[in-house]
Order: sequence, then C-alpha cells, then structure tokens
Amino acid sequence: MKANEMRPGMAVNLDGRLLVIIKTDHVKPGKGPAYIQAKMRDVTGAGTMEKRFNSTDSIDGVNLDRREMEYLYSDGDGATFMATDDYEQLIITEDVLGDALLYLAPNATTTVLCHDGKPITLELPASVEVTITDTTPGIKGATVTNQLKEAECDTGLKTRVPPFIEIGEKVKVSTEDGSYMSRVKSDG
Repeated sequence: MKANEMRPGMAVNLDGRLLVIIKTDHVKPGKGPAYIQAKMRDVTGAGTMEKRFNSTDSIDGVNLDRREMEYLYSDGDGATFMATDDYEQLIITEDVLGDALLYLAPNATTTVLCHDGKPITLELPASVEVTITDTTPGIKGATVTNQLKEAECDTGLKTRVPPFIEIGEKVKVSTEDGSYMSRVKSDG
C-alpha cells in the first residue's frame, strides 16, 4: 500500500518489525513536497516511534484478524475479554492495552485486532460515554464557558468538564485524547 493510505489501527511491517499505527498526520509544508508523519507502536512492547514517509512510499501492510469481543474484567494478569461469537476468553496484557481500558466499561464490546492468533491492539470508537464519579460541585447558574474543572469517570479516566456537569452524569469523551465532547442526554 502507499504511505498516504495508512490509517490508525492498521499494522505495517517496517524493517522486519510489526508496528501498529497510532496516529497519522498529512503535512503540507510551505516549501517542499507533502509528507505523512506516522506515530507507530511496536507490538513487542518496545515502545513507540515516529517516522516520516513520502506520500508515494510503498509500505508493507499486514492483514490483521478482527474479533468482536466483550470486556469482562481486569486483574493482575491483564484484562479478560470474551469473543461474542464462540465465547472464547482471552487475557490481554497491559503493554498491549495501553490506556484503552480508560475508555471501556465492563461489558463494553470492542474490536480486538490479532496477528497470528495473538492480540496486538484494540480498536476503539471515536468517542465513548462514561459516567462522572468525582468532581467539584457545580456552580448554580453556571452557563457554558471556557472554564473547565477536573473530573474522574467510572473507568478511571481523568478529564476536564464544564462547571455545570455533576457527579452521576453521563458525558461523551474523545478516545483520541480523553477530552470532553458533550453531555449525554438521558432518556426520559
């Protein structure tokens, strides 16, 4: 595949190493040709790296198996997931998960990407709904301002929310950076 076809969640073979793409930016500098800046994570746990590619560079893409799985619980060994089709359980270690569990509540369904039967990353949606479990009390009559306050969610995620958000409310956050997006309307 061409470098400009790379997307987050894809896997590539680069110099004999299997890497998962975390983020890509298409950069068009004032002078010189456009290029792709890619941030990638080594699946062996050897850390992350950033690399610059020309748009026309040929990249060795790797096909990954996608499995729909339900997050059950976490313990000292890692997080346990169960396949929704055959109920097979799989333990995924912390080095593979990264901070993905901050966006998954127990019983949430997600896509696990595997290579040769081994889980290498989770595919998260662009945003998730979480419940606020701890924050300072709201200010009476507070309207939307650019002032944000600290809040902790039921998944352990720490984020910043507007002053009118209270404990127990559901909010939508971005899985890219954990930022507050909106309040979730309750059915009723």
